[in-house]
Amino acid sequence: MSTLPAPAQKPKNPVNRILPPRPLQALIVIGSFTVLLYLIEIVDAAMSGRLDQFGIQPRAVGGLDGILWAPLLHHGWGHLLANTLPVLVFGFLAMSNGVGQWAAVTLTVWLFSGIGVWLIGADGTTIGASGIAFGWLAFLLVRGIFNRAFGQILVAVVLFLYWGSTLLGVLPGNPGVSWQAHLFGAIGGILAAWLVSMANRATRSESSTPASAA
Repeated sequence: MSTLPAPAQKPKNPVNRILPPRPLQALIVIGSFTVLLYLIEIVDAAMSGRLDQFGIQPRAVGGLDGILWAPLLHHGWGHLLANTLPVLVFGFLAMSNGVGQWAAVTLTVWLFSGIGVWLIGADGTTIGASGIAFGWLAFLLVRGIFNRAFGQILVAVVLFLYWGSTLLGVLPGNPGVSWQAHLFGAIGGILAAWLVSMANRATRSESSTPASAA
C-alpha cells in the first residue's frame, strides 16, 4: 500500500477580517472601556481634578506608575469628549481578530506611549487616552500592508482620508498637547501590527503543512 499526501485544504485566513468576529462582544468591551473613562472623570470632577496628579510625570521615578493610569484620566469633559469617538471607532475596529489579540495590541500601545512620555515628555503631568487612540489608528493603517489584505488596506484608506490630519499630532508644536504620547503610541501600534502579522504567518505556515495518510 502506497503512502500518499492527503489533499491540502485551503487554510482559512481570519487575519484578513475587517470587522470583529463577534461584533456584540466587541461593542460591549469598547463600550465598557469608554464608560469606565466617564466614570473616572465623574469621580475626578467630584474631587476637583485631584486624580489628574496620578498621570505620567516625565523622568521622575515617582511618576512611573502614571504609565498605568494616564490613559484613564482626562483634563475635564472637553478633553474626554474629544477622545471618545476615536476610542470607540478605532478600538472596535482593532478587534477584527478577536478580543485576545486586541488586548495584546492595546497593552503594547499603552506601554510604548507611556514609556515614551516618561522618557522625553514635557515637564508637568501628562494624561489622556489619545496616545492609545493614536496607537490603534496606526495599527489599523498598516496592518493591511503587513497582512497583504486588500479589505484592510481599503479600510485604512478610508480612515486616513477622515482622520489623516490628526496624525499631525505626532509632531511638536501644539502647546498643551503631548505629541510624545501620540508619537510613541503610533510607534507602538505599528510594532504591534508587525508582531501580529509575524505570528499570523507562522500560524498559517503550520496549518498549511500537508499531512501524510497511509
